[in-house]
Amino acid sequence: MKLLNIGFGSMVAAGRVLAIVAPDSAPIKRVVQEAKERGMLIDASYGRKTKAVILMDTDHVILSAVPTENLYARWMDRPEEQIQEDGQ
Repeated sequence: MKLLNIGFGSMVAAGRVLAIVAPDSAPIKRVVQEAKERGMLIDASYGRKTKAVILMDTDHVILSAVPTENLYARWMDRPEEQIQEDGQ
């Protein structure tokens, strides 16, 4: 089982990740709030600003302080610098 480092020593099972999204849009904010109300929210941002929301196939929602591009690079086993260059 491959683990995805989501920052500050926290890991998630990479095969269970459905999506990695930015936290800025209203629909994602609603998803986060609903997960919190259901007790399915995991805050792995350690008090820092949330830069990515990870949606899991277990219906858990995980907050991370690592930017979405960096998580994507880690998920794809590509250097983070290469992902940033490709995106620009």
